[in-house]
Amino acid sequence: MNNGIANISVRVKGYNMAQTSLSTTIKADKNAKSKTFGMVVRRVSSLAIAVTCGVVSVMMASAAQATLPIQHWQTEKGAKVYFVENHDLPLLDINVDFVAGSSRDDPAKSGAASLVLHMLDLGAAGLSDDEISRSIADVGAELGGHFDRDRAGVSLRTLSAERERKQSLGILAKVLQQPDFPQPVLEREKARIIAALKEAETQPASIGDKAFYAALYGNHPYALQPSGEVATVSLLTRDDLTTFYRANYTAGSAVIALMGDISRAEAEAIARQVSDSLPPSITAKVLPDVPALTAEVDKYIPHPASQSHILMGEPGVRRGDPDYFPLLVGNYVLGGGGFDSRLTNEVREKRGLAYSAYSYFMPMSQEGPFQIGLQTKKEQTDEAIKIVRSVLKDFIAKGPTAAELKQAKNNLMGGFPLRIDSNKKILEYLTVIGFYGLPLTYLDDFVGNVEKVSLVNIKQAFARHVHPDRMVLVVVGGGKQADKVEQPVK
Repeated sequence: MNNGIANISVRVKGYNMAQTSLSTTIKADKNAKSKTFGMVVRRVSSLAIAVTCGVVSVMMASAAQATLPIQHWQTEKGAKVYFVENHDLPLLDINVDFVAGSSRDDPAKSGAASLVLHMLDLGAAGLSDDEISRSIADVGAELGGHFDRDRAGVSLRTLSAERERKQSLGILAKVLQQPDFPQPVLEREKARIIAALKEAETQPASIGDKAFYAALYGNHPYALQPSGEVATVSLLTRDDLTTFYRANYTAGSAVIALMGDISRAEAEAIARQVSDSLPPSITAKVLPDVPALTAEVDKYIPHPASQSHILMGEPGVRRGDPDYFPLLVGNYVLGGGGFDSRLTNEVREKRGLAYSAYSYFMPMSQEGPFQIGLQTKKEQTDEAIKIVRSVLKDFIAKGPTAAELKQAKNNLMGGFPLRIDSNKKILEYLTVIGFYGLPLTYLDDFVGNVEKVSLVNIKQAFARHVHPDRMVLVVVGGGKQADKVEQPVK
């Protein structure tokens, strides 16, 4: 198992487009990834750090004995800070996240959110992108970023020694607080994004993902494509980026996660350094509620590919929902456990209809998607859909068996130490805990929360959140109506 972060990338003419799902996504098939297309993944602008990240020994000899001493406070400017002190390695990892994901975009300027994040290190405080890259590389540090519908963030990994730390933190502060958004760089990056978006419009996985989110969320901001549209990106100006930055990259919306070889006093100073000069805080708009689906929606999109790409689902759960752990354990049985799951067994093992079939929940600030996915030969499309629907309805009606429940718990609890076996993985969890306001004991309680899930809990949770009679079905390729319906979503 990994920590729940999935990346699917499409490289077009040197530009990388991808979507990163949040940490602790309720896992899909081990052989399948969350396929949400759309975000701009910023290039890592440095050399890889020369120290291998090892096992974090302060945490655990076993999952049952996990103790993660998370320290939490708030700066005078309102930034929330989460810190784990660990001196095992001479490293410091930092994430600084903002409520600045694609759901904060103006629909007419869709793509601004991802482009702002992408350009933060392409010119700041009078430094060019090359100068920023060299300054980071000179001290063996690594500057990166992450982006999705809820949040945007910048990450730094550096040696904890004073010289290296001082130089890399200085660059991080400039990137966060003084971005220049240089016009020539903006035009260059817009051209790259547009080329990638046009290429994506020909790819069945990207077409399906876009149609799935559009059908799932309608006019809700989650329907916006993280990288925007060709038409909207073409019109973005430097003023648009500056306006979005000032409204969303504020100290009051910042979540700072630190993990590594520094003291509490040093962590407090670093938090002030990277956040005190951010734009003044304003009240962030509240996302509207996600409307529930009221009927089944089927979308068949013709495509010349040899296989059909099939997605099925509905809005699922929010972060912090009390049904999270029953859904996590139950989904392992349904489609998150790879060869242990019912979907893989019925679709692949018994019938050979697909290499893999998966399901997952992706909790977000509002209800993130519950999704089932697979690919199959065009002539097998209708049969595969019929089997998936049958498996899902049977699972909702009957739930897992006692043996399946035991297997799911054993796997999730046994694999948990691998979720937090490095500084970076723990940092990802710290960020999610802080951003979504999860309990500080979330990791300490993880195994116990899995252990106490019952068969009744799972059946009741799935009945509340999964409704086979009112789901979105998107098929790109073939199927019974492919000759009648829509052209790819544009």
